[in-house]
Amino acid sequence: MKFTDGFWQRRPGVEALYAREAFRLTERDGALHVLAPTREIQARGNVLNLPALEVTVAPVAEGVIRVRIDHHRGVRRSPGFALTADAGCGGEVEVTETAGTVTAGRLRAVVTAGAPWNLEFFDGDTRLTGSGEKGPGHMVLGADAAVAAEPAGETGVAHDGRAPARAYTHEQLDLGVGEVVYGLGERFGPLVKNGQSVDIWNADGGTSSEQSYKNIPFYLTNRGYGVLVNHPEHVSFEVGSETVERVQFSVPGQSLEYLVFAGPTPKDVIDRYTRLTGRPASVPAWSYGLWLSTSFTTDYDEATVNRFIDGMRERDIPLSVFHFDCFWMREFEWTNLTWDERTFPDPEGMLARLHERDLRVCAWINPYIAQASSMFDEGLEHGYFVKNPDGTVWQWDLWVAGMALVDFTNPAARRWFQDRLRTLLRQGVDALKTDFGERIPTDVTYHDGSDPTVMHNLYTQLYNDAVFEVLKEERGEGEAVLFARSATAGGQQFPVHWGGDNTSTYPSMAETLRGGLSLAASGFGYWSHDIGGFEGTPDPGVFKRWVAFGLLSSHSRLHGSDSYRVPWAFDDEAVAVTRRFAELKNSLMPYLLAAGADAAATGVSIARPMFFEFPDDPAVTYLDRQYMLGSEVLVAPVMSADGTVDVYLPSGTWTSLITGERVEGGRWLRESHGFDSLPLYVRPGAVIARGSRTDRPDYDYLDGLVLDVYPEADEITGSVDVVTPDGERVTFTVNGEGDSATATAVGTTATPEVRVHR
Repeated sequence: MKFTDGFWQRRPGVEALYAREAFRLTERDGALHVLAPTREIQARGNVLNLPALEVTVAPVAEGVIRVRIDHHRGVRRSPGFALTADAGCGGEVEVTETAGTVTAGRLRAVVTAGAPWNLEFFDGDTRLTGSGEKGPGHMVLGADAAVAAEPAGETGVAHDGRAPARAYTHEQLDLGVGEVVYGLGERFGPLVKNGQSVDIWNADGGTSSEQSYKNIPFYLTNRGYGVLVNHPEHVSFEVGSETVERVQFSVPGQSLEYLVFAGPTPKDVIDRYTRLTGRPASVPAWSYGLWLSTSFTTDYDEATVNRFIDGMRERDIPLSVFHFDCFWMREFEWTNLTWDERTFPDPEGMLARLHERDLRVCAWINPYIAQASSMFDEGLEHGYFVKNPDGTVWQWDLWVAGMALVDFTNPAARRWFQDRLRTLLRQGVDALKTDFGERIPTDVTYHDGSDPTVMHNLYTQLYNDAVFEVLKEERGEGEAVLFARSATAGGQQFPVHWGGDNTSTYPSMAETLRGGLSLAASGFGYWSHDIGGFEGTPDPGVFKRWVAFGLLSSHSRLHGSDSYRVPWAFDDEAVAVTRRFAELKNSLMPYLLAAGADAAATGVSIARPMFFEFPDDPAVTYLDRQYMLGSEVLVAPVMSADGTVDVYLPSGTWTSLITGERVEGGRWLRESHGFDSLPLYVRPGAVIARGSRTDRPDYDYLDGLVLDVYPEADEITGSVDVVTPDGERVTFTVNGEGDSATATAVGTTATPEVRVHR
């Protein structure tokens, strides 16, 4: 949201109150408190009729400092996100005549006394960023500027793009030369956010728009720090846009709170961020295998499902999960959580038969209860729905007729919805696709009195948390799996998330990847997408290229809108390509599950941007058409009809995982690939754990384990962790020379084969 007209002027009707100086600095309750008048105090009379901002700076955890800017403290503040504070932080606050300093481990914040306003953040002796003149500000919109006073409804912004408020608080943090910004959720435009205006407001806009299903008010930069704006409500970012040398973020109201996270590396920032907002949960090995869906509006029944499964088995394509999309329930009755007896007269028997075929089952749900649903009258009677201000139930017809929203702030409503899910799980469903959660109105009331503008983004957190909790209760810790579309900060705790409604084209394939990399830079450990694209039907070339990409993501699902995604619907080569990459992924499961365990421990995603692994290589700064799968494997999906793809390899000797060819890096390559191949390179010095089976993702990885070694020198030294499906972690140490090496480990009798690739 922009408040200025160029650098010198303000937009008509905007009154700006900026912190002009640090007039008084005091230490209180373990925090630095700064009184910041909105003009310089040159005489005692200057203090009268003068607004002032109060800025509080405090240590939160090792490497994390919180800043809060208040205009009027007596009004309602944002509840913020649920954060886990570090009681053993050991932060320090020091006040001298010239400055106030807050230290939290390696991160230090310094407020200079007097004018002009100056707050700076340091990692050791390295300056990271700072808030200078026109940084902390309170903006009041007069009549000429406040078109935003009109009701916002579901979208949450008025026609001029502003949120419905008359006052805003903002901060500006400076950007250094060459500094770029990543993150802010799953965004489908350029991976680098510089020059963009970004509204943190969940919306169902598809992947071909500036809107996002997963809006996260957190960013990190290549300068070695991250920032979380601790507001679940609408947050507006101007990333080097309104003021090109700064990131500005603003929120409606009288207060703003943000946290700064030290690095020095991007992975360190993500580690600190997810330590406070929540780690991604571990998900079971079977979930990494191939998922096949009925698609959305296609016709299907149990015979159709069996035909699909038989087709995969007859063609030797490994399949782990079968997903039932919306029409497992009767039309007009979503969500009633009851199988449509016309097409599925024996759901318990059908699910048992699918389990006998060694398959897991996923079912589609959402939190919207249609008026025709059997659940509607029950929810209406007991007050389980979000209400209008007059006490009636909020309803509309956009999606399904007369739909209402489950009020997850009501503990009884939460239990009611969970108990209905519990019945479904006990019938035999293993995982749940938690669709929607973005179209949440702002002109409503909640059971617990929550501010509806806060709940618009936060609703999905309560929704996914409720579903994930019942999955854990019914399936056990480590076995719970969602397939979720919407999220906010902290949503990474409830994996897996997929990329939403894309189209069946190469450009949409590219925007899908950008969304996943942006989400990874926002603390999400796992990510998937609709292979082949959701809207439309891909041509065989698009489908085959997308299969390779999809099966080199953390989770892999064949899904579409109005057409099936079974490979033989395209051509025989599509069958072969699907088989090849499904088997490849299964063979890589010892490597992938270890990367998943690391994601659960640190928040660092399995599929990650190149700058995560090579932060000191300026050539990777803007790369958004390739990524690292785990720390050792580089993937560059082919997104062209003729098979041409450009790939950048950082320095060192890389090895093709497919052909074994060794290629010198530190340069760009232009390659041409058939449908059964793509640039898939192993990093110099890596040790890759490979499994002995290709028919399934969950098996005994230690039985027949192979360690592929890609040494950089004649002497071979290295180690690799293998995490088994039951959670056991075994560390193998590899030593050798030339073309020969052996592996040893403590606590196991496994003797893996070691293969040296030179």
